[in-house]
Amino acid sequence: MSLLPLVGSNTQVPLLDGTTTTYANLDVAASAPALQSVADRVAEVLPWYASVHRGAGYLSQVSTALYEESRATIGAYVGAREDDVTVITRNTTDSVNLLAGCVPGRVLVLDIEHHANLLPWRRVEAGVTVVAGQNTLAGTIDALAGELARGTFALVAITGASNVTGEALPVGEIVTLAHAHGARVLVDGAQLLAHRHFSLAATGADYVVLSGHKLYAPYGAGALVGRRDWLDVGTPYLAGGGAVDDVEVGETTWQPAPARHEGGTPNVIGAAALAAACTTLGGLEPAELDRHEASLRGRLVAGLSELEGVDVLRLWPDSEEPVGVVTFTVDGIEPGRVAAYLSAEHGLGVRDGRFCAQPLLKRLGLTGGAVRASIGIGTSVADVDRLVAGVRALLAGDVRGDYVLVDGAWTLAEDPRPLVGPAGLTRLADTAGSCGAAV
Repeated sequence: MSLLPLVGSNTQVPLLDGTTTTYANLDVAASAPALQSVADRVAEVLPWYASVHRGAGYLSQVSTALYEESRATIGAYVGAREDDVTVITRNTTDSVNLLAGCVPGRVLVLDIEHHANLLPWRRVEAGVTVVAGQNTLAGTIDALAGELARGTFALVAITGASNVTGEALPVGEIVTLAHAHGARVLVDGAQLLAHRHFSLAATGADYVVLSGHKLYAPYGAGALVGRRDWLDVGTPYLAGGGAVDDVEVGETTWQPAPARHEGGTPNVIGAAALAAACTTLGGLEPAELDRHEASLRGRLVAGLSELEGVDVLRLWPDSEEPVGVVTFTVDGIEPGRVAAYLSAEHGLGVRDGRFCAQPLLKRLGLTGGAVRASIGIGTSVADVDRLVAGVRALLAGDVRGDYVLVDGAWTLAEDPRPLVGPAGLTRLADTAGSCGAAV
């Protein structure tokens, strides 16, 4: 049973045997569908859309108010302190790149991170140090502590929850450790914030980044929320209109944050959508969300673990309760083929590949990738059981299709399924991608 209404929750997809079934979306860790409340809010505000901040017209004033109130709502959702600033961005990757241009010193990260929290730090002039995760969570924190004691760092950037295994780091403990060594802490909230309530004020973390498309608001907006001082003086992220206070030939006076980093016309509708998602998700009781997710995750892990040849990944035996991300391998069957089979013959959407976390997958010995199923507010017991049954059928050889590898993507040699997507669509896409593919 879905905790909240979602757009497209009853979408029917064709199967290889000629029947149709309700799509089971177990790929929400990549991108989540829109909350119905978000879609309704977008429909409500669209007639009032106009330029912001620089328009005297009535609709411009309405849109400006909508944009700034959305900013405040997003900040409140992550427990922003009174003097924190919320910068509207495109997504988590955009937010991390923005902060990378403002950090006044060296950055420390773990190798378990998503590429979005690894690659941008290479831009930092002072450099980045990458620490290898250890076999236990306690050992990993000790490794961070040792590096902090040996060097001088301006920022420690950590994931709130792994996008590979769902395991969460103890943010409060790491904040205390980093602050004791004079470093600030950024939390990558991409996989955390749809599953757990989080507060900058309560944890003491200095920054958090988030994406609307992970938070059931896929309208192209994200945010960076945190301490103002670095952002007020850092290099403007998007040089252009709106980011400036005064421009002369050869000289520019820049605005402070957030305007300093929001050059050009902002995504007002995306901000409103993200704010609506924050309001709706913030209204869920944390205990209700935890029960829903823990029950389904536990059921999925138990079901997969009973299947011979299936291995569920875990980074640390002593980690905190994971969020709803379950990654597994099937002996002797490539991850892409598993995913293609589950889609074509069971109507299941899962993710395969290396999940934009290639250093971690390589360290785990999974150079060919793995399969990831992710649980969200719309996931049901039936979805979980269908996945377990699908993997069981695959292992038993109950396979109707002929699956082949084409340009790095596993697909049906011949796909008789009709194309039933939105009007104007002429073909289904290949599934391989440079970030997540196993090739």
